[in-house]
Amino acid sequence: MATPSDITSIPATKSPPAPGGPDEDLPRIVPRRHVGRWLTAAVALLLFAMVLNSVVRNDAFQWGVVGRYFTTSAVLDGLLLSLWLTAVVMVLGFLLGTVLAVMRLSANPVLRTLSWGYVWIFRSTPLLVQLLFWFNIGALYPTLGLGIPFGPQFLTVKTVNLLGPTLTAVIGLTLHETAYAAEVVRGGILSVDSGQTEAAQALGLGRRRTMRRIVVPQAMRSIVPTAGNMLIGTLKGTSIVSVLAVHDLLYSVQLIYNQTYQIIPLLMVATLWYVAVTTVLSAGQFYVERYYARGNSRALPPTPLQRLRGHLTAVRHRQTAATSADARPAIGGDR
Repeated sequence: MATPSDITSIPATKSPPAPGGPDEDLPRIVPRRHVGRWLTAAVALLLFAMVLNSVVRNDAFQWGVVGRYFTTSAVLDGLLLSLWLTAVVMVLGFLLGTVLAVMRLSANPVLRTLSWGYVWIFRSTPLLVQLLFWFNIGALYPTLGLGIPFGPQFLTVKTVNLLGPTLTAVIGLTLHETAYAAEVVRGGILSVDSGQTEAAQALGLGRRRTMRRIVVPQAMRSIVPTAGNMLIGTLKGTSIVSVLAVHDLLYSVQLIYNQTYQIIPLLMVATLWYVAVTTVLSAGQFYVERYYARGNSRALPPTPLQRLRGHLTAVRHRQTAATSADARPAIGGDR
């Protein structure tokens, strides 16, 4: 049975707030105003608009001429040759570069030294010098032969008849690319934790299988971004073969403006094609990087389309919240 003292010791429950009381008039949360950010964005957009206006409305660019020559057969043939050179050089460069990287990581001191020497020589020499050297290789070796080492030769051919401008460009660009690809592959392999190899050895896996199934898939996370940059650099670097009279994109454009003297618009044709192809390659690089990022994080990085959808959804939610806040009736006040 409860005594009066027990009743008085029971704490009084809090009564519900009265309409219009202080608990209902909570302060509204206002997001922080990023004034500096918006001003910087406005200035940047203004400068971009001024530059774009000066380019579009400048009659010296002769946009009509650009449109007329943009899809001509000569330009497209040069573009296809540039793309072909890029693909061949990248494939051969990374195949040979992988071999050099394995040699560099080998326990054999002879292979390791030869690989280091190759990388040292070809990274120390400008690409233009290498191309000119291979273009004039006939002065050093007039004939090339196939036979027994230090013995008789069964087949000989003149170097001038064997190495044309296009083949010379492929050889020069590939040998130059191989040196950089070897360092990219070696860096990617070294980025994999040594514990992965030790665990594979503990499971009884061979060295070759460990490299193919464990090390290389993880190394691709480090190799792909650099390889993508090298691919774009190789595409733009193919323009240097124009000094060998190889009919790439730049040389094809040069042949046209040497006849028409419309230098600026023809250079804009080459520039727009380089920008278009580079944009496509950059998009492909993003998705390849996203593919090899699987397992490295819980969530894959969003694609540009997913990022755009997220921004639009956030803006829609913000507008809905602002509309509902303005339409909410006031509670309390004078009756």
